[in-house]
Amino acid sequence: MRLFLYAVSLLFLLIAPARAEQNLQLSSELGISTPGSFAPVPPAVPPPAVPHLPDPSQEVRDELPPIPTIDLTTPPDDLWQRMRNGFSMPDLDSPLVADRQAWYLNRPDLLKRIFERSRRYLHHIVGELEKRGMPTELALLPVVESSFNPLAYSSARALGMWQFIPATGKTYKLQQNAWFDQRRDIVASTDAALDYLQTIYEMHGDWHLALASYNWGENAVARAVAKNQAKGLATDYRSLKMPVETAYYVPKLQAIKNIVAQPQLFGIGLDPIPNKPYFATVERSENMDIALAARLAEIPVEEFIALNPAYSRPVMPSAANSPLVLPADKVQTFLANLQNHEAQDKPLSAWFTHNLKKGEKLDAVARRYGLTLVRLKQLNGINARTKVVPGFALLVPGKDAIGHEALAARLPQTPATPPRAVKAKKGKTMKPGGKPRKGAVTATIRKPVAKPKKR
Repeated sequence: MRLFLYAVSLLFLLIAPARAEQNLQLSSELGISTPGSFAPVPPAVPPPAVPHLPDPSQEVRDELPPIPTIDLTTPPDDLWQRMRNGFSMPDLDSPLVADRQAWYLNRPDLLKRIFERSRRYLHHIVGELEKRGMPTELALLPVVESSFNPLAYSSARALGMWQFIPATGKTYKLQQNAWFDQRRDIVASTDAALDYLQTIYEMHGDWHLALASYNWGENAVARAVAKNQAKGLATDYRSLKMPVETAYYVPKLQAIKNIVAQPQLFGIGLDPIPNKPYFATVERSENMDIALAARLAEIPVEEFIALNPAYSRPVMPSAANSPLVLPADKVQTFLANLQNHEAQDKPLSAWFTHNLKKGEKLDAVARRYGLTLVRLKQLNGINARTKVVPGFALLVPGKDAIGHEALAARLPQTPATPPRAVKAKKGKTMKPGGKPRKGAVTATIRKPVAKPKKR
């Protein structure tokens, strides 16, 4: 056994050097260095260059302008912007819009006068629309209806800024008598107009049809819709057959809306309107002279009548149950002066009534109270259609009455006869799509209301 182990060890010692020499030769051929070898080592090859990439954690900046945003949490300083923020009515796509837009843009002086007149009333109207969740472009409807003239009177006997006819005014509880007409009242007529617009919108579920109803009548629009439904036709505003005036009605409002939305685009200078109330109301419980109220508020009679246009007589009766409307910055002045006036035990009205006796003539009554016959008639709204009979109550000035001569010419009066309408040629109507065509109905177009002549 020992002899066998000795023979194996001897064999291993003989084979190992040969194997080592073989490995060394193979390594040199492959360029592999082995421990103890002195073969030259080739220089290291540098790794390929990696392109520099920006750090994604750094903020990416560019030179594009920031996207404009509207902050609805902070009220804008300009009432026009507040109104724009509330525009929510679908835009009307019609060639008549461009037509009316061009009409207004070609009359910049007219637009300026209308917008200047609207400054007294817009804040109140926009606020009332927002309370009801209604589109604020409806605040521009008086531009179409009356050019924001609260004394406007149409051929259809529609009166006031919102142009209520007598029957619709009564439906919406607007009082109308010889002393006052609430169709001209700024607060009462606005409330009634928005009630009416809400009602006809709920009837149709479409603002364009609601506006057509405001102009043409809800029953007329309902019949036009029913006719189209029976024929399998579309029932939107542009698809209905309607009078010319109604076909142009919504395009007029859309045209004004477009101008107000982007006045710079159309080269129109729209003066900012402070986003604060122009007027405030003061409750009263007694008869009060218009001239006295204006004097206590320290404002011109013209400004007082512009804010309180419902009254047709020099005295505001307590029966009207209507508050005084005064410039917001004059309310405290009015209250302080009123307190001082009453402290001196002075009356709030210096006018009284004279009941016409049998056989008594108006000119004799006028001379008795130091008036001309014309002034007496003006102060009492007497016109050609007024029946003056015994017992007729005439309002006449007392010795302390102030400013009745100037007041008589400025008091709003409802004319005896409405202004004439301009009628389209017989048979003219508007076919769906907006272009005039000959048809079966006659369209009546309202003339622009003329300014009252100074007398």
